[in-house]
Amino acid sequence: MDINEWWGLVERAREAAGDRADDRDPPDDPLPGALTDVLASLEPERIAAFAVTAVDVTRSAYRWPLWNAAYLIEGGCGDDGFMDFRDGLALLGRETFTRVVADPDALAGLPVVIRMSRGERGWIGYESLNAPIAEAYHRLRGETASLDTAVEAALRDRIRPADPAGESWDAEDAAANRRHLPRLAALFQD
Repeated sequence: MDINEWWGLVERAREAAGDRADDRDPPDDPLPGALTDVLASLEPERIAAFAVTAVDVTRSAYRWPLWNAAYLIEGGCGDDGFMDFRDGLALLGRETFTRVVADPDALAGLPVVIRMSRGERGWIGYESLNAPIAEAYHRLRGETASLDTAVEAALRDRIRPADPAGESWDAEDAAANRRHLPRLAALFQD
């Protein structure tokens, strides 16, 4: 699937979710259902293509500086947490995703991150983009085994990065965080 089409589908879901599209924390988060509805309007093969492109998008965010930013924001962030973080970041839309992958410290300007820094409710992450994809596919086909097979076949020859890209530092080192992520450090450490 063309990357522009992929982001366009995410944007359609964001528009349907309205002003609540940027926070995954509320129990009645409308964005996953909106994405499911958008994807369910596609042919099953296009849903599988969306799933493959989602892997490419979230892998592009597999970077140490972003992981350390997630660690700072969430007070810790393991492998699964960073997968959730990247999935949720993709749901924030192309402009935000691209800006934050290039400069993780830009997360400090997001309203949900500011709320989190004050100890208020909020979350960027999303448990798995696979959930709305599988639900949409299931609506059309009544099963998801063929989706799993198609996605696995499409990704078979792609090399998964062994380690995140970019410069790494100890995410618990306050001085290093202030050097690399000054705005986030000001929100969460100071």
